[in-house]
Amino acid sequence: ELRDLASKHPNLVLVKLDVANPSAITDAAKIVEGKLNGMGLNLLINNAGIYTPTASLETVDAEEMIRTYKTNAVGPMLMAQAFLPLLKKAARDSTEKGLSCNKAAIINISTIMGSIEKTPESFFKPVISYRCSKAALNMLTKCQALTYREAGILCVALHPGWVKTDMGSQEADLTVDTSVRGLLSVLPILSEKHSGTLLNWEGKAIPW
Repeated sequence: ELRDLASKHPNLVLVKLDVANPSAITDAAKIVEGKLNGMGLNLLINNAGIYTPTASLETVDAEEMIRTYKTNAVGPMLMAQAFLPLLKKAARDSTEKGLSCNKAAIINISTIMGSIEKTPESFFKPVISYRCSKAALNMLTKCQALTYREAGILCVALHPGWVKTDMGSQEADLTVDTSVRGLLSVLPILSEKHSGTLLNWEGKAIPW
């Protein structure tokens, strides 16, 4: 489907990437830099994630925890490191005041399941490895916000909702279209007051 889309839109460039592979991240950053022709990168969205529905406290093992953490938390951290020079360049070259997605931003796609305060409401699905990795991603987002703010880079975690995807299953609440349209309406309104926060697809704050 992506290849079909790219064939119809020449401005859409597909880059092979496995966020669990550090060298693949480095390679992807070099390819993107080449495609930008000296310009900076305004927006990095870290969307890759894995989810094991059967990972309960009784059954989850070290290998599963590390595998999930590597993709869901370490991957976004390494992505930000690799693309940081391009994001900094976009921020430097921008005439925009404050922080915004138009200037330079890192958006980490997280989940309400990474919220410690909200855990009791959804614990009918324990998914331990997923929850712990996304809680780590939320902390990463806060740390990125505090670190990269001086460079003019906005950092926000977004919860897309429970979406009808391969991961979310068909019992989920939202269609892909509803979730994506919501996220796309939130991105333009993000500013410095949102940096380091977790918001849902409607722009509402979710407690840590």
